[in-house]
Amino acid sequence: MHERTKSVVITGASSGIGLASVLQMSRAGWQVFATVRKPEDGERLKGEGLHGITPVLMDLEDRSSIVAAAAQVRSKWHSGLDGLVNVAGIGMVRPLEYASARDIQKIFDINVFGQLAVTQAFLPALRTAHGRIVNVTSVGAHIAIPFGGPLNASKSAFGMLSDTLRLELHPFGIRVSTIEPGSIATPAVEKTLGDVETVVQSLPELGRVQYAEMLRSLTSRGNAMKGSSPEVVAQAIDHALTSDRPHIRYRVGNHASLLTLLPRILPDWLLDAVRLRVLGLPTKFASLPAESAPFTDRAA
Repeated sequence: MHERTKSVVITGASSGIGLASVLQMSRAGWQVFATVRKPEDGERLKGEGLHGITPVLMDLEDRSSIVAAAAQVRSKWHSGLDGLVNVAGIGMVRPLEYASARDIQKIFDINVFGQLAVTQAFLPALRTAHGRIVNVTSVGAHIAIPFGGPLNASKSAFGMLSDTLRLELHPFGIRVSTIEPGSIATPAVEKTLGDVETVVQSLPELGRVQYAEMLRSLTSRGNAMKGSSPEVVAQAIDHALTSDRPHIRYRVGNHASLLTLLPRILPDWLLDAVRLRVLGLPTKFASLPAESAPFTDRAA
């Protein structure tokens, strides 16, 4: 008797961690429903030459597309869903002083509200097969990074929802694991860090004077940090989906363990100094004039 083919929905499948996870689970023999926002991304997935990959159009900002994606999967796969992997998300670098309401709404709408809507849409199919949920957040959920407030806050919120789901779904036999990547080399990270000049130009004139050089320093230091391959995250996702004893939490990729350890062992004042120095930002309190002088006290 042949073992039933297992199935998984993986969001954000067009590149980076999502794409690596699609390829990982397809090679493992799973039927993979890979969500993408654009038809051309779906065609590119088909071109990978692997069996068992079905592209599904879905946009986390469009709730009707989430409902339609869940209906499409149900129509193609009637035996329930063995896994849901929430990868899709966006990054953002902003000084909070000038982060617009639209910026904050967008990143939470995708990284938190959209992810929850996806989970709600697919939970009936997961219940049928006693499937598993794997949520990708970030080590940034545990440590504040200057200018990463919107991103880290959204990841922290999603991490809390993930932990809550784990407790609520435990009685129903649905396991929930959280993946917290550290530094990962993906197009999304490159786009976020490489877009610093666009961010600078979007600031008002005073904001550019106040923050431009600090943003450039942060980006330069960030680009110099070597990121791990997305495959290390895909392997953790594979383990979370297939192991008899999946971990509650996986911390993978460069600096992941360090960035979650430091907030637990260092006092806040010392951790502040370490973060500012590592990122090339001023370490002396009140070293910049309050209003308009440019950033000149770059840390060594």
